[in-house]
Amino acid sequence: MRLPLKVVKSLEKRKTAGSFRELKFSKDAVDFSSNDYLGFARNKEIYRRAGEILEEQGVLFNGAGGSRLLTGNHELYPLAEITVAEYHKAEAALIFNSGYDANIGFFSAVPGRGDVIFFDELIHASIRDGIHLSQAKAFKFRHNDLDDLREKISRLKNDIFGEVYIVTESIFSMDGDTPPLVSFANFATENSFHLVVDEAHAAGVHGPGLIAEAELEEQVFARLITFGKAMGVHGAAILGSGTLKSFLVNFARSLIYSTALPPHSVASVLAAYEQLKTNGSVEREKLQANIKYFKAEVSKKGFQKQFLESDSAIQACVVSGNSEVKAIAGKLQEEKFDVRPILSPTVPAGQERLRICLHSYNSEDEIGQLIKLITRI
Repeated sequence: MRLPLKVVKSLEKRKTAGSFRELKFSKDAVDFSSNDYLGFARNKEIYRRAGEILEEQGVLFNGAGGSRLLTGNHELYPLAEITVAEYHKAEAALIFNSGYDANIGFFSAVPGRGDVIFFDELIHASIRDGIHLSQAKAFKFRHNDLDDLREKISRLKNDIFGEVYIVTESIFSMDGDTPPLVSFANFATENSFHLVVDEAHAAGVHGPGLIAEAELEEQVFARLITFGKAMGVHGAAILGSGTLKSFLVNFARSLIYSTALPPHSVASVLAAYEQLKTNGSVEREKLQANIKYFKAEVSKKGFQKQFLESDSAIQACVVSGNSEVKAIAGKLQEEKFDVRPILSPTVPAGQERLRICLHSYNSEDEIGQLIKLITRI
């Protein structure tokens, strides 16, 4: 079958630039790439407990059978949404099939014609895609730079007739850093703007998240959390008011027109939150100890200038050039350390990197060996 010329040329361009992607899996390698920060994805108690929850609730189906507005809103959904909202100190939670679906649904539905969105230049691709589907105007501001945001809003204030949305993340997925959340929240509150924070990489790692940790819940219009990272399962939720939840149920197309999560996925969410409440603090302490050890070892090797500043589980070692960073990642993988290269255009050209994810289950010996290998290579 003949492929469109555009498809062929796009693939050739990727291959020439060294950014061609392929689906791979790792086996018998030390995990320094997954988002399973607390080890919940491999937690046997969560696996076992999910089955018990299905039995207890009498929800013995393989699939949801339809969207949530049709037959898919099975009995586990309200249980899970109450659990999620309470844990994250939110008035209400609405579960979506994924973080991508949640961001697409929120941003395509809530900001509308006449509204203006100001977003951090390093915001996640799913948010950018949602913004593209919105009828609102959108402008980016410099990464974590509140002064640049102020200046851009001031410059455009005579052209703003609707609502203003400010969008950032509490921990950025590629850099691992955090914006001055209190300052952003106060700025939004003082000006009656709507602050939206993606907490995908903070939820669970920081308990209910950095927004709740800083007691900023009342100043944030909406939060996104995902279950596929620290919680180790699948799905996502938008946190906010009960009215926002009702609006999304009526207007978020990624919710309305998608088959709902199967009962087992929602049972797994409930089981993961049970584990978060009983054992989460232990795993968080292990993770924080590993982060401190990793940074200390990098500093000891005099290699800290190669790394972006981060106190999170995401540590980025900048290696300019797609072919260069792929070659180094390949050597690490040959030594059975699963570290993945992040290529442009996912990150800006010249900012290609090894993205190292730390976990509660990594040992000091594994971390030490990895750093030795990186500095040697």
